[in-house]
Amino acid sequence: MNVITLTADAWEAFLASLYERDDRLDLRRDGETYARDETVDAWVMSGHAEALRSADLDGDVWGTLEDIEETAGDEEEAWAKIRAFYLERGCVLVQVQGYDEPEDWILTEALARRLGLTPA
Repeated sequence: MNVITLTADAWEAFLASLYERDDRLDLRRDGETYARDETVDAWVMSGHAEALRSADLDGDVWGTLEDIEETAGDEEEAWAKIRAFYLERGCVLVQVQGYDEPEDWILTEALARRLGLTPA
């Protein structure tokens, strides 16, 4: 299972190290100039995640569960099924620790690698 655990500070630093241009998320490079609207925050990142569970953003756990044609009795069970579905398909789970509520992000392996979360 490919699970990456970050502190809240490391997550914020990670987001700050990214930019989005033409719907593509990538790493900032030293010496390059980036427009203000290319800044990446959790909301921008959510558009690139396969699934997410966050206190600040609506990850639509129930809609995602429906998309993968599963059912669950509660949100914890729903998230467990979503997590298993994507991890079985090679995705990466990023767990952010240090917030009051769970902060979990599921990214494709290719995106996680391009963003430097997993080895190239």
